[in-house]
Amino acid sequence: MLFKSKQNLAESVNGLAYTAHISKLEQKEIERIFTRLFSTEDGKKALAWLQVMTFHRAQGGATPDEQIRFTEGQRALVANIMRMIDRGRSN
Repeated sequence: MLFKSKQNLAESVNGLAYTAHISKLEQKEIERIFTRLFSTEDGKKALAWLQVMTFHRAQGGATPDEQIRFTEGQRALVANIMRMIDRGRSN
């Protein structure tokens, strides 16, 4: 189990480092899972689509601040997935 309780999960969502709630062994396991998942042909296509939808999209000057923040959140999530894949390859 990755989180000891729903409270731990809620705390991680509220800004605390989620890695504080899981062991290093569990973190490595998650990274290997992401690596396996995105190593399949379907996984590679899905990751490529996520990259196109986040990194290869620009916002115009009149874009509302809320939209820019939302887009940056999406980019951060995809970047985190890519980092986890890279770390899973080296574990």
